[in-house]
Amino acid sequence: MIRLYSTDSYLKSFEGRVVEVLDDEVILDKTAFYPDSGGQPHDTGTLAMGGESFPVVYVRPADGKIAHRVGRPGLVAGELVRGEIDWERRHLIMRSHTACHLLSAVIFQRTGAMITGNQIGIDRSRVDFSLQDFDRSDLADYVETVNEIIRQDRAVSIRLIPREEAMEIPSLVRLAKEVPDREVVRGVEVEGIDLQACGGTHVQRTGEIGRIKMLKAENKGKANRRVYFEVQRGD
Repeated sequence: MIRLYSTDSYLKSFEGRVVEVLDDEVILDKTAFYPDSGGQPHDTGTLAMGGESFPVVYVRPADGKIAHRVGRPGLVAGELVRGEIDWERRHLIMRSHTACHLLSAVIFQRTGAMITGNQIGIDRSRVDFSLQDFDRSDLADYVETVNEIIRQDRAVSIRLIPREEAMEIPSLVRLAKEVPDREVVRGVEVEGIDLQACGGTHVQRTGEIGRIKMLKAENKGKANRRVYFEVQRGD
């Protein structure tokens, strides 16, 4: 199936055909709805068919496809539907996800720490790092550095990198120890700052994020530090 969000994070509506209907879930031939995966939450929105609207309440990966859970029955296999993304929710997630990349890049550059976990949220997001030392003043400094990069309004772009080339970039993958097992790796690049392998949705410029605020930091065990943050509109 075609994942429209992979090439255009700003696509708010699209047309697709229903391939399968499985209980309260439908499979489409193409979709702009991002599934719950990689620490990024699923999109919500609607699917419209024949003048009727069906709320999309959950989206998940399903054996190489994407399943859309709808709030009521009525969609029919073979029919054309129009999808509408809840843009306010999606754009907030995009801002938070790009901010997560910036924070992980700054901490990696300053300390060499890898990401051990992450979860993008609506109210707040978190990132876990393999940090040996736990100094809140240092973390506050990292956050301020992120906000400076945001103010610089740097370009954010998608790069499709051949696997052989990707394996020569040590800092490309920080959430896993190995480059993803595929011929072409999708990288998200922040101009002059960072390049990370990622399948999620992101803003086009760092200035769209606004600013980030650190909410709290926790010691989650040996060499595992957790940072919670939220994105806010800029000054």
